[in-house]
Amino acid sequence: MYYKLYIDSFFILQMTGNLYLLSLAGKILGCTATHVRIWLGAAAGASIACMAVLVPVWPVWARILAGAVPGSMCMLRITYRIHGGRNLIHGSLVMAGCGFFSGSIMIWILNRLRTVLNGRIGIVLTIVSGYLAYRILLRLIRVFGRKRENCIREVSVYVPKLQRNLHMQAFLDTGNHLTDPVSGAPVCVVSRKLAQELQSCFKPEKYHAIPYRSVGTESGILHAWELPEMMIGGQGGEVRKEHVIVAVCDAGISKESVCQMLLNPRLLEN
Repeated sequence: MYYKLYIDSFFILQMTGNLYLLSLAGKILGCTATHVRIWLGAAAGASIACMAVLVPVWPVWARILAGAVPGSMCMLRITYRIHGGRNLIHGSLVMAGCGFFSGSIMIWILNRLRTVLNGRIGIVLTIVSGYLAYRILLRLIRVFGRKRENCIREVSVYVPKLQRNLHMQAFLDTGNHLTDPVSGAPVCVVSRKLAQELQSCFKPEKYHAIPYRSVGTESGILHAWELPEMMIGGQGGEVRKEHVIVAVCDAGISKESVCQMLLNPRLLEN
């Protein structure tokens, strides 16, 4: 059995889909680009897909899959100027996830259209169904993005060694129920990277040992110290907290993460 593939229609469909995926990936990754770069990236990805199809080896589906990874990396490099293999792989996985969900929505829409139109589905309806899937996913990303923004707090701590306030972003972790076993005070978690900057705030007499349990670890002890004072920003203004206990965690917070601190929600309770 043979199928006839029109390369011009294939290019248009690929470029349109790439435009949708690049826009969604940019929202998730927090990247921005001009309209020209987005169009150039989408066209480059479509060109790579067409070249992969034209290579006379392997089945067509295998060639398309083989060109998907370098194609997505090329698009991300051109559109958002992302550098580094690790970042490009992460961006490609995000694009693949967006493609999976948008493709699932497209298939659902096209199946409904086939029922209404007795199976007559053209390139225009395919592009329209892709746009509808894009708008649905974009709406979901914005909803979850607003919820995540509500969990971000601006925190400042005075560091004696630097003789100034250190400003940082912290994530309000509703799953953080760590408490000091003696006083019952809530405990925040900081990364090893941030702990090194706060080192001059940690006094030996203010040391605490915080027991914890987590997935994959039966039990353990986190080394913690008291911060004399911490200012936490929010929608209702700044909140001043004294004698805040922060535990140092060697795992769980990526060095590349914007938020190097996990706030205990009890700190914001009256």
